[in-house]
Amino acid sequence: MLSPQHHPPSTLLKSHSLSSSSSSSSSSSPRLIFNVRRRSRSGVPGNLPVVAVISRRGGGGDKEAAAATTAPVVDDPYESLSTSPPSEKIEVRVVITIRKKTRETLSDKIGDHWESFMSAFGQGIVIQIVSEEIDPVTKSGKSVESAARGWLLRQSDEAHIVDYTANLIIPSNFGCPGALLITNLLGKEFFLIEITIHGFREGPIFFPANSWIHSQNDNRESRIIFRNKAYLPSQTPAGIKDLRREDLLSIRGNGKGERKQFERVYDYAPYNDLGNPDKSVDLYRPVLGGGDKPYPRRCRTGRPPTSSDPSMESRIEKPHPVYVPRDETFEEIKQATFSAGRLKALFHNLIPMLVAGLSKGEVPFTCFTEIDKLYNDGVLLRNEDQQGVIGNLLLPLLMKKFADASGSFLKYDVPAIISRDRFSWLRDNEFARQTLAGVNPVNIERLKGFPILSQLNPAVYGPPESLITKELIEKELHGVSVEEAIENNRLFILDFHDLLLPFVKKINSLPGRKIYASRTVFFYSKEGTLKPIAIELSLPPTHSSPRNKHIYTQGHDATTYWLWKLAKAHVCTNDAGIHQLVNHWLRTHACMEPYIIATHRQLSAMHPIYKLLQPHMRYTLEINALARQNLINGGGVIEDCFTPGKYSMELSSAAYKNTWRFDMEALPADLLRRGMAVEDPSMPCGVKLVIEDYPYAADGLLIWSAIKDWVESYVDHFYSEPNSVSSDVELQAWWSEIKNKGHYDKRNEPWWPKLNTPQDLSNILTIIIWVASGQHAAINFGQYPFGGYVPNRPTLMRKLIPEEDSPDYDDFMMSPQYTFLTSLPTQLQATKVMAVQDTLSTHSPDEEYLGQVHELHSHWISDHEIQQLMKQFSSRLEEIEEIIIEKNKDYRLKNRCGAGVPPYELLLPSSGPGVTGRGIPSSISI
Repeated sequence: MLSPQHHPPSTLLKSHSLSSSSSSSSSSSPRLIFNVRRRSRSGVPGNLPVVAVISRRGGGGDKEAAAATTAPVVDDPYESLSTSPPSEKIEVRVVITIRKKTRETLSDKIGDHWESFMSAFGQGIVIQIVSEEIDPVTKSGKSVESAARGWLLRQSDEAHIVDYTANLIIPSNFGCPGALLITNLLGKEFFLIEITIHGFREGPIFFPANSWIHSQNDNRESRIIFRNKAYLPSQTPAGIKDLRREDLLSIRGNGKGERKQFERVYDYAPYNDLGNPDKSVDLYRPVLGGGDKPYPRRCRTGRPPTSSDPSMESRIEKPHPVYVPRDETFEEIKQATFSAGRLKALFHNLIPMLVAGLSKGEVPFTCFTEIDKLYNDGVLLRNEDQQGVIGNLLLPLLMKKFADASGSFLKYDVPAIISRDRFSWLRDNEFARQTLAGVNPVNIERLKGFPILSQLNPAVYGPPESLITKELIEKELHGVSVEEAIENNRLFILDFHDLLLPFVKKINSLPGRKIYASRTVFFYSKEGTLKPIAIELSLPPTHSSPRNKHIYTQGHDATTYWLWKLAKAHVCTNDAGIHQLVNHWLRTHACMEPYIIATHRQLSAMHPIYKLLQPHMRYTLEINALARQNLINGGGVIEDCFTPGKYSMELSSAAYKNTWRFDMEALPADLLRRGMAVEDPSMPCGVKLVIEDYPYAADGLLIWSAIKDWVESYVDHFYSEPNSVSSDVELQAWWSEIKNKGHYDKRNEPWWPKLNTPQDLSNILTIIIWVASGQHAAINFGQYPFGGYVPNRPTLMRKLIPEEDSPDYDDFMMSPQYTFLTSLPTQLQATKVMAVQDTLSTHSPDEEYLGQVHELHSHWISDHEIQQLMKQFSSRLEEIEEIIIEKNKDYRLKNRCGAGVPPYELLLPSSGPGVTGRGIPSSISI
């Protein structure tokens, strides 16, 4: 056997030699050479040569290679570990589990053959096993290094997943493996699910990866994979302390240069890539993050600046991908069967076809029959260049395609909101019910005092008092005074006035956009339902109209009825915009991104809090990158189809500046802030709902409570010692970075929670997990069920409400229906936003739901007690699902049960794929 060579401590062996013995040429399986060495930054490694062979697991006959070793192979490795003297050796089996492509191209297959040929000459994959025990001489972990020479594989029960096995001999005093270093000498990356080592006293030792292993051609540094045992920083075994630090340093990068697609580098940047001024001056968009436009930070890509403005980053336009760290990209099953394929189809194929089919973009709906045709007849898709393209685009399950001689028709399924009751959207009680059980149930507040006042500067925005007076309200209360109604918690308000009014003038200057700042007051009846009683629509004050406000109430004559309907439509439009830009995008997607970046940068993969948060970070950076490229960018779908237009993200920034607080993202705190609950220590979450039949809050508190109990038990398990939280250097750096880098513009706010005790940590983690799971599910997966019927939830209005002295008032009097319909989005705008809403409401086939662990991720942690706690959490969610199902059958709960009333299912934990209107994924994955 050739003598081992010296290698730099920070890299793996890059060359290996076959044994010179004659057995190397006669064996039917290629042999591997393993070099046992002590890895040290400062010492010279010492080596003990060992030889083993790869065998086909589960094979037989001449495919099973006999092990050629320098010491006898023992039959029972467990016994050898416990009884063998240190000078003896033991045999262990290493199993590498890799996911192959589900759809291999010819070049992929040719590449696989070439790599098999190359690996036979030692040019494949090098694995170094590092012990948790330190070598007393080198002060570094003991290690065994192996070059895989040849792929003899066993196909697993899962399609596209294969195992490769190797038997190797190691010293019996090696200690327990704690980490692996992997060098990929192949010409391309591969996806490593996990590596398992059999033969140690502890039983199988798992090294979960679920990671792309880069080619050495791209990056010469080896990848570090830790075993599935969680360690606080102070508990890290001596043999792998250096690796823990090195892994975090590699993930953080140096903050320089443009990131490459194969990299795993996490860093921060402002939202300076939304506009494209090099393409058009109309596509200039201000930088969000810093100055007077604060915003959470996004993942840094490092692209060069635009030529027009050095503060802005040049864009990567579709179909080219925006950089996210390699492991944040969609897994192939999601790419092939859902999001990447679907989103690509949506933006690159379907929307252009809709534009071609509805070539006159300003064509409005002129009768309700034209809306019904979207579900009955469909939209004609022209310019279908590829045969069967629509059928192959993996479009949303609720869209159906029919072809005739003239082309293809894309039909939308009937949205849930009108599937049971076609006219429900017309009724006041349904308009009010959706504030409690719709897709945006997080803005309604209890009216706590009177008069209703604005907090805006009166010198700029006029008198602060609302025109909704006490006398006006009491007309609708039938003998109940305002004071009595407020005292008995029976008056509520949907108030978008202060957020929207500073933008109204700018938005109304855009073509085809008209908006008011709105307030809507509701009365909670003794029958247990909400009733809207007054709507105030405001425009900025002018010299002629210093109080440019208009009041609308439900009337009994035709004119008042239609004016009321138009006023409700404007409120729905405001609600749709605030929902999409503030509650959905900002409060879940954008605010979650810094938590994910900080978790990767500051918490080791072996940190227990990293392991807890890992399922709640899946796919979020990728979906956010796609959104910056296609949805929230200048000229994107949101600007095109929602009222704020080019000011959409500036509006989102204003909401972040004026209203967002981390501590208020806790569901109980949010309900207390809005007055929708009162403190009650006897209740499970410490709060009692003011409206018992508030489906979002009632179901949400059940989910919140389950998450809280799970997190508290998890944290208590790992942080049982005094000062264990405050002394955790990684944890403290994580929380500091979230505040001071991820939410840099809010870093000095006094409301940030402290992180000193296990209870502090539990509260913070519960908020993060709730936002990623229950909160996002509640405001995302109902987008098509509620918004797929345009009159129920228009995303923009194109006309102000006619006034008696305006030129279009006569047209309104002649045909109020025509005025209403032509105020809604155009046919093109409506069909585009419906396609997007349907896609964003759809669950992927590979969705991972709250409380569930995918079989491929089952070895995420080795701690038996934590595994049992996870099972309890899962069981609790199953119980909650049954509770919610029973609630939806209770006719006393009129906001979730009744004639034609769709049940409230958005917080049911489980779901199948498609647009189901239910299911809580663990992460923001769409």
